[in-house]
Amino acid sequence: MDLEGRAALVTGGSSGIGAAVVRRLQRAGSRVAVLDLQAEDGDGDLALACDVADEEQVVDAVARARRELGGLQVAVLAAGVGGMSAIADMSSAEWDRVQGVNLRGTFLCLRETARFLRDAGEGGAIVAVTSVSGFLTDRLMGHYSVSKAGVAALVRVAARELGPLRIRVNAVAPGTTDTPMFDAARRLPGYEEQVAARTPLGGLGSPGAVADAVVALAGLDWVTGQIVAADGGVSLWSPIDPAERLPP
Repeated sequence: MDLEGRAALVTGGSSGIGAAVVRRLQRAGSRVAVLDLQAEDGDGDLALACDVADEEQVVDAVARARRELGGLQVAVLAAGVGGMSAIADMSSAEWDRVQGVNLRGTFLCLRETARFLRDAGEGGAIVAVTSVSGFLTDRLMGHYSVSKAGVAALVRVAARELGPLRIRVNAVAPGTTDTPMFDAARRLPGYEEQVAARTPLGGLGSPGAVADAVVALAGLDWVTGQIVAADGGVSLWSPIDPAERLPP
């Protein structure tokens, strides 16, 4: 798919990875609607305040985006929240908050986009942002890991259901990325250095690097149902690595 002249919506498009996706899509020639709690802080062509966990708000925002953009061909579902808590200490409210935004919010936005693309009959592309935490085991992030594993499963099922309609559904799974969501972990002594040491390409990922993968997937006509890790290789790391015990 050539992204020139396309209409796109990006949830969570006012900061972090979502904001970088907005800029990349605009650079490719797309008109972009930002759906975010602080939508006015984004760089989109259209700003729509929206809590993605609220069904009524999502229905209204997606309808308005397609109406004011004159259609819709691409959706990037990047809204997300994090947090750190041991499972034994986690409140049900904190669990519900993370599932509500990350999993329910992705479902609602995917569903509304899919309905429009189905009825329009011209195909399209949906790209969700999940996380390598969805298939790795990160302590203190049980609520986040479960939500992102759910997004990955949702993407694959949606790809099977929507493929006959030429609607492609994929996801990008970032590793540790230098966004506001990383700020809580950054305060842990030595954590940033540990992440860098376990990432084959070194350091933290940038929002722009992840956005490049998102926009690439949006444009690939023969790819669907895929979860692409944009993580610098951190998901390759093993806690038991004989090579680390070999003499230099």
